[in-house]
Amino acid sequence: MLLAQVCVVCGVLLAAWCMSALLTKTGHGIVLQEHFAGPTDHLGRRLMAIAMDNETAEKNCSKPAIHEFPEDIFTNRERTRGAVLLHIFAAVYMFLALAIVCDDYFVMSLEKICEKLHLSEDVAGATFMAAGSSAPELFASIIGVFITHGDVGVGTIVGSAVFNILCIIGVCGIFAGQVVFLTKFSVFRDSLYYTLSVVALIVFIYDGQIIWWESLVLMLMYVGYIIIMKFNTSMQNYFSGKEDKGVANGNAVLSELEDVKPSKMYTRGSVVMVDEMMNSSPPNYRFPEAGLRVMITNRFGPKTRLRMASRLIIIEQQRLMQASNGVDGTLVADGKGETMENGSVPEDKLTEEEDNELSSPFTIPGGAMNRVKFIISWPILLLLYFTVPNCGKPRWENFFMLSFFLSTLWIAVFSYFMVWMVTVIGYTLGIPDVIMGITFLAAGTSVPDCIASLIVARQGLGDMAVSNTIGSNVFDILIGLGVPWGLQTMAVNYGSVVKINSRGLVYSVVLLLGSVALTVLGIHVNRWKLDLKLGVYVLLLYTIFLCFSILIEYNIFTFVNLPMCQEV
Repeated sequence: MLLAQVCVVCGVLLAAWCMSALLTKTGHGIVLQEHFAGPTDHLGRRLMAIAMDNETAEKNCSKPAIHEFPEDIFTNRERTRGAVLLHIFAAVYMFLALAIVCDDYFVMSLEKICEKLHLSEDVAGATFMAAGSSAPELFASIIGVFITHGDVGVGTIVGSAVFNILCIIGVCGIFAGQVVFLTKFSVFRDSLYYTLSVVALIVFIYDGQIIWWESLVLMLMYVGYIIIMKFNTSMQNYFSGKEDKGVANGNAVLSELEDVKPSKMYTRGSVVMVDEMMNSSPPNYRFPEAGLRVMITNRFGPKTRLRMASRLIIIEQQRLMQASNGVDGTLVADGKGETMENGSVPEDKLTEEEDNELSSPFTIPGGAMNRVKFIISWPILLLLYFTVPNCGKPRWENFFMLSFFLSTLWIAVFSYFMVWMVTVIGYTLGIPDVIMGITFLAAGTSVPDCIASLIVARQGLGDMAVSNTIGSNVFDILIGLGVPWGLQTMAVNYGSVVKINSRGLVYSVVLLLGSVALTVLGIHVNRWKLDLKLGVYVLLLYTIFLCFSILIEYNIFTFVNLPMCQEV
């Protein structure tokens, strides 16, 4: 997965840089030269003529966000001669660090918090678990509001939303290896509420500023989404009762299910293939697998279900491979055969070694690629191992609040360095912050979900791979933008406004709305099938979106924003 993430983010960055360079060569998006520190007289005062020239320059270009961060150790000339590659490596490494701290520590602490607060699964999935899976985008947005005072956070969330909808669905359609049927209710529910969220965002950012009540409306809309998730099961049963049961998601893998258990049919497509795989295996499965099975039900948040399903599928495939080799099927990751008999399992064996394999810097995994990833991520694993208690282990279970705060702190630190590096990269290559957010940052934070979607799509779980990519964006829009804007306008500086610097963002969000409509239309025309044709179609839409967003930012169609100032 690490190699795929590096290839995708670097490919997207290369495409954005090539198009930006081409537009600059043709006379579009030329940045003005600016001296931020002019000469002074013998008393240390700036000369008036120079000051006037600088003020005129600032009116003709926008101040780059790079000056909101500490000074880089390399000059702009050194970066253009190759030092920017170090910044690209640092940014990609921060993507990896965020994935590790979120999956191995932050999400685990949120699970414990939900358990202690006795939250229902659906409410927990729509609140805490959604926050855990979308933490990088949320903190990128916070940094954009409070530190860079720019559009990199908004661009990241908009770009991540388009990436989730178009690129992930396209990859799943092309590489799933089978035709997967989709359930109408899941796609319709998520698309409808997401469309309302995007429309609200367009209305609020149209005038170029956000006031307190607009951010409050976004947050209240998410409360409405939680209420819908609370009654999601009864709503789905009601609407499913009026449909033909044969439209269930499991029909795509009907032939395989007949070999397993021909007498049993499912209408709840989100767990059909995994359920059959588990039922066809020995009945004694270990405690962590039982937890994963619970977390892939439709009561949990979209990204949580997606990632847990991919993990469960990998575990089950390992079990089947070992069983085919004559090894006990209960051997999954640690080589031991303890199983859950009569609902109990020895306390000292609870996933201790599996957790070590996930997050311990002292356990070398098997396989060449896993070892390469382990070596690369070893500094991060070592840092987190000694600074954040892993509350997934029995001895640290009661320290879940400490794990929550410390993992949150590391997410903030990693997100700060990630946005800093991306800002420097964009400034060096002459790419606006919005474009860096829509392309590089969005791809970097969304590739893990893309890999997880592909894993579950190959198992016939079409609803989980498609509707979750749409539903997970609801949190990013309503909370990822609403909370930072609300903190700024209602808590930090009451009555203030948050400026949207780029008018091109309005057009990008409109394109986002159009992409949702065209995606759902394409699914309907394709008779609710996820296949190669649909995959090529949505990837083409993603390419068109990126091209139009870049052209809009460079004022090709109409004037939307000032070019970025460039130091001499």
